[in-house]
Amino acid sequence: MLDIQNVTKSYRAYQALRGVTLHAHSGEVFGLLGPNGAGKTTLLRILATLLEPTSGTAVVGGHDIHHDPEGVRRAVGVVNGGMGLPARLTGREVLRSFATLYGMTRAQADARIADLNDRLELGRTLDVRAGEYSTGMKQKVVIARAVIHDPPVLILDEAASGLDIFARRTLLDFVHATRAPGRLTVYSTHVMSEVEEVCDRVAILHEGNLLNVGTIPDVLARTGASSLERAFFALVRPDAVRPEASHAR
Repeated sequence: MLDIQNVTKSYRAYQALRGVTLHAHSGEVFGLLGPNGAGKTTLLRILATLLEPTSGTAVVGGHDIHHDPEGVRRAVGVVNGGMGLPARLTGREVLRSFATLYGMTRAQADARIADLNDRLELGRTLDVRAGEYSTGMKQKVVIARAVIHDPPVLILDEAASGLDIFARRTLLDFVHATRAPGRLTVYSTHVMSEVEEVCDRVAILHEGNLLNVGTIPDVLARTGASSLERAFFALVRPDAVRPEASHAR
């Protein structure tokens, strides 16, 4: 579902990505973990064909980002923490508008909206203008908009940022439900608890370098850490990690 080969991205003297190679498979929720500035968003924008890599390539949902960018765009849905909505439109109008862009009929759009209403608990967002939304309401419609065409690959970049506990729970439950054959969700965050809950495997990025890819037990075994947070620091800042306290019996 995702094949990234030696992707680099440079902005003059600054190198945002340094030869990233990784793979993710059908049926996975694949975590992308790293601090701010690690290169996560740059990599995801490349995968969504919003940025051109300096070198390297990727195949997303069977489509090459260089040779078939339109195919990539049809195959992905993208959500980040800063996406906006037209303030004068209701959620239903936003979703119907995007459904039209993907060639869906009104009947198909309304059936899909009903399905997403059940799964994302859209509720009153469907018939209230977006200018009146809370952060959580807005993000639910942004997610629904990204998946209105039922894409096989979903890219979530800090999608839970700013959400209250109820909206965050709905999002994480939705991510759980995306785990199915023929589908892939790439979940980027710096919140360890979210990764531990929803991700099958995780890649850790730091300063544009890929430090580790594996299941959470793999990461813990490699670092000898007792938690993902400690394992993360052991990889990213090994000199700053204090030994874990041992408890004599």
